[in-house]
Amino acid sequence: MNEGMRGVYTNITRIRRLVFFEVAKLGYSGDIDQEKIDLLPYRIVPGDIATYRESVFLERAIVGERIRLAMGLPMQGVDRPAHISEGIEEASKPETYYQPPLINIIKFACNACEDNTYSVTNACQGCLAHPCREICPKGAITFVDKKAHIDRSKCISCGMCMKVCPYNAIHHHVRPCANACGMHAIGSDAFGRAKIDYDRCVSCGMCLVNCPFGAIADKSQLFQVIQAINGGEEVIACIAPAFVGQYGGRGDVGKLKGALKLLGFAGVEEVAVGADLCTVQEAKDFVDEVPAKLPFMGTSCCPAWASMAKMEFPEHAASISMALTPMTLTARLVRLIHPDAKIVFVGPCAAKKLEAMRTSVRSEVDFVLTFEEVGAMMDAKGIIYRAVDDTGQSDFEEASSDGRGFAVSGGVAHAVVNEVKAKYPGREVKVACAEGLDECRLMMRQATHGKLDGYLLEGMACPGGCVAGAGTLKPIKKTAGMVAMYQKRARRVRAGEDVNADELDALMGERFDAERVAQGPCGEPAEEGRSAGD
Repeated sequence: MNEGMRGVYTNITRIRRLVFFEVAKLGYSGDIDQEKIDLLPYRIVPGDIATYRESVFLERAIVGERIRLAMGLPMQGVDRPAHISEGIEEASKPETYYQPPLINIIKFACNACEDNTYSVTNACQGCLAHPCREICPKGAITFVDKKAHIDRSKCISCGMCMKVCPYNAIHHHVRPCANACGMHAIGSDAFGRAKIDYDRCVSCGMCLVNCPFGAIADKSQLFQVIQAINGGEEVIACIAPAFVGQYGGRGDVGKLKGALKLLGFAGVEEVAVGADLCTVQEAKDFVDEVPAKLPFMGTSCCPAWASMAKMEFPEHAASISMALTPMTLTARLVRLIHPDAKIVFVGPCAAKKLEAMRTSVRSEVDFVLTFEEVGAMMDAKGIIYRAVDDTGQSDFEEASSDGRGFAVSGGVAHAVVNEVKAKYPGREVKVACAEGLDECRLMMRQATHGKLDGYLLEGMACPGGCVAGAGTLKPIKKTAGMVAMYQKRARRVRAGEDVNADELDALMGERFDAERVAQGPCGEPAEEGRSAGD
């Protein structure tokens, strides 16, 4: 697994977090003055000397777009006079929901990187063999001043020259964002700048954390969550299992609850509890439906993987588990005790924002924030996580080790297998796991060709699992190690040890059956008269 820039504190990281910090600070101030909003780029990029780009004006323009996205507002561009604060009245309402697209490219920040092209580097020795020239099927390579030269007008980007060069002197240029996109949804516009095909985008967020120019950003509900808190709403945070170590410490839930309560949250619950419920449901579904009704079953918890599978393999959409995700199950569990609360999912995942936009989920989860966005809230309030006292008790039973393991690749399948072995002795469960959407696609192809009949398929859009999500703060391997340590501290190992079947059925409710019919391949409302499996 190549982590690339992940876990490295770069200039892009600094600017992104400064934007979140200033937006959070403004939100908590309660003084939503348009002039203050318009001056934010000058606070973030002070002075008259450019630091990162060719002009300070360009730097501020890019920061201005990022501020709007961080406030849940659409980008404006530069083709007309406009204030950053335009539309702030609507954004100030806590019930305001962001509109698509969630992932946005700031065009004038894009470097228009070359994509899928080959060039000869200075490492070329002009060797006598000339294997690059001899193997080129289009005669695109000649030698100028004893150095290889590629004629772009003839080159078909087959890569044969690069493979045979004895000096590795030929470089394959790929656009970093496109290379990171497992949906192959990023191309180029007329000016060579990145362009997203939103019919294919599943909002995994891998492009935004792999763009070296910080030209890609997603919309946030940071501002709206703070408005709900300021307005006296009962706002409850549901924290994804990948939280361990994100803010420092060693996965101390009490410390995290204390920090979030200082931010204004009325309560805090672990989504690992919902992961336990999801495990029990998927284990039951697997035993009941594979192979009697379905040739294989894919897990449901990663919305980007599930969307890809249903989008590209619609004839097998029914083979992706219809169990509700841990986020939704936790939200339903919380609402049993707090029916009027605003529920905020806090996690590592940009795709959860897309999941929460679905009609069937929006009524359960009011807001989605990333760990990075919540970290900015802590900074805005001056909260030092490690210095916070342990506080607060959960309304629910502590999650199991297996439920906490949902945060890492392979964890979901491991939990389901343990549950099947315990509840259904003698039943074999064969498992295939994939991380990254390209690997997930290959796994689905194998399954649809009959090579994985009887298997449980676990797909994770982010290489490494949820700990590698776009909204995380710490290096992937380090976080995975912290999760493993946190799992060992759980009092229960298996997800279903204390899960009441009647309680789970009540949580799934009548809406579960309705969702089977009402949702289309990607979880959006299906066309009238058409079911998800059609």
